[in-house]
Amino acid sequence: MEAITWIECPRDAMQGYATVFRTEDKIAYLRRLMAVGFDCLDLASFVSPKAIPQMVDSVQVLDALAPDKGLNKFLVIAANSQGIDAALAHEAVDAVGVPFSLSEQFQIRNTKRSQEHALDDWSASMDRLHAGDKQLVVYLSMAFGNPYGEAHSIDLVAEWTARVVKRFNPHVLSISDTVGNASPKGIRSVVSAVRKEAGTAELGLHLHMPAANALSNGLLDAAWDSGIRRFDTALLGLGGCPYAQNELVGNLPTEALLTFATARGATFGIKPLALESAHNAAREFFNYL
Repeated sequence: MEAITWIECPRDAMQGYATVFRTEDKIAYLRRLMAVGFDCLDLASFVSPKAIPQMVDSVQVLDALAPDKGLNKFLVIAANSQGIDAALAHEAVDAVGVPFSLSEQFQIRNTKRSQEHALDDWSASMDRLHAGDKQLVVYLSMAFGNPYGEAHSIDLVAEWTARVVKRFNPHVLSISDTVGNASPKGIRSVVSAVRKEAGTAELGLHLHMPAANALSNGLLDAAWDSGIRRFDTALLGLGGCPYAQNELVGNLPTEALLTFATARGATFGIKPLALESAHNAAREFFNYL
């Protein structure tokens, strides 16, 4: 039996939501997730509140959750050096994720920086990250193509992966299907290309897709057969990137990965009753009736 690494992403589910949640409601919801047994919670981001108003209270949220953190691991997203440094300064943060896009246009939309500018901007902060005890997760965004008509190829994936690995030596490379372009064949090809250039980095998948298709589109089968054992999910399949395009695609549903992993005989630390409670809390929190 093989173990999976399970990253639950309430931050991704929240960030594009039309109504800004009250801080106290957000904290209460995240506490329910902390009881489930996920390997890591992607729960906040250090980005401009003008860009993502939903994340304006990230420090308050982390401060509130830290005393009862227990064995939970917290991941936060940062788009620039200022955000990375803020994440490094918070004791509750275990991992810092940075979004590097294989599409120049999306890198600019998402971080207000070109690809080259982003790499340069992150450099000094990455040195400080590696000198500390936090994990670096680099998201390879638009890994399966983009909606802007920009060139995309397996060679391009391999080239940028090699550059990112050489420059920053990430602990994790999370291959991201930002707009739901992935196919089973594409997953096999992209995972193979990234693995050849990944060095010692662990590979993961951050898949955006309509929730209804999660168990029928063949993506999880292709990922598993390609050796992926780290998956990002969101309860109810909610979320997506608000800067990728007008429509939010949705995330790989937590519930779908549970079904898939069980069928594959994988081991994981999820507590079923706590997950059921969290599922009900998500329906209430997101007003998902």
